[in-house]
Amino acid sequence: MTPPLTRIGIIGAGNVAARHATVLSGFPDVVIAGIADTDPRRAGELAARHGCPAYGGHEALLAAGGLDAVYVCVPPFAHGAPELDALSADLPIFVEKPLALDLATAEAVAAEIERRGLPSAVGHHWRHLEILDRAQDLLDGRPVRLAMGHWLDKVPPVPWWLDPARSGGQVVEQAVHVLDLARVLVGEVETVHAVAAGNPVPGEVDRATAAVLRFAGGATGVLAASCLLHRKHRAGLEVCADGIALDLSETRLLVDGEQVVEDPGTAKTLVDRAFVDAVRGRGGDVRAPYAEALRTHRLALALSRSAAESRPIRVGGEVLHG
Repeated sequence: MTPPLTRIGIIGAGNVAARHATVLSGFPDVVIAGIADTDPRRAGELAARHGCPAYGGHEALLAAGGLDAVYVCVPPFAHGAPELDALSADLPIFVEKPLALDLATAEAVAAEIERRGLPSAVGHHWRHLEILDRAQDLLDGRPVRLAMGHWLDKVPPVPWWLDPARSGGQVVEQAVHVLDLARVLVGEVETVHAVAAGNPVPGEVDRATAAVLRFAGGATGVLAASCLLHRKHRAGLEVCADGIALDLSETRLLVDGEQVVEDPGTAKTLVDRAFVDAVRGRGGDVRAPYAEALRTHRLALALSRSAAESRPIRVGGEVLHG
C-alpha cells in the first residue's frame, strides 16, 4: 500500500517561500495543501502556480485543517504567532531564518517544540553543502584556530529590510548563515565585540559592522558585514588550522588557496528532503532543528547588541567591561 502524501502548508508567499514551494512540489510524496500570506494577491499568485488554495492569513490556513506540517517563511518581524499557532495544532514546523527579532520569541517557540516532541527544522541550508562535509573531513584532528567570516552584499529589495525594528539588521538577517557555519566548523562562541560604522541614515540598519569573536575552545575569529554594495561581493567563512587553510562559500571550497572544489548545488533541496523525511517518520537528516538554530540566533543577537551598545557581550547576554 502506498503511504499517503505529506500535506504541507506554507505561511508566507515571498521569494523564499516560492523557492521552498518549487522544491517541495518536486517530491513525489508531498503535496502543497495551501499557501497563506497577509498580502492576498501574493498568496493567490503562488497558490495558483502550485494548484492549491490561497489564504489571507495563517489562521485561515490552519483552520482549514488537513495539514501534516507547516513551513513558516515570513519576515523577521512576523515570527512568533505563526509558529506557536501551528504548534498548538500539533504540526511540525520548518522555519526560515532568522528565527525572530528577539530571543524571547524564539525561546518560546523552542520550548513548545520540545514540550510537544514535534519534528522541526530551520533553513540553514549551508549545513547540507557537500563541500562542508569535505571541509570537516579535511579538518579532522586539526582544530581551527582562526576564523574569518564575511558577508559583503547589497540591500535586499524588500521594503522592511532597512528598518532594524523589522529586519533585525544585517548580522541577524543575512550574516547569520556565516555564524552558523562558524559554529559547525569551529565550535561555540563565548564572547563577541562588534563595532558598527557611523550610520549615514539615522534609524536605518548599520551599513557596515566588524566584530571580534572568542570561541569557547580557544580559537579567535572576526566577522565583517556590509550592505553598501550593488551586488553580493563575498559571503562565506575562511578558517585556518594546523597546516591548512579553507575558504568556504555557498558554492565552492578553496583549499590552501589552490585546490577548488565546487559544490553540486543540492543543499536547498536536501534541507527540505530531510525535514519531509522527519515528518514522515523516516528519521531524516535534519541538521539544524529549531533548538540548534536557536544557539546561532543567540550568537547573532549578541553581536547585534554589542554593536548597539559599543561594548563586549558574553553570548547569552552578559555585558563585559567597556
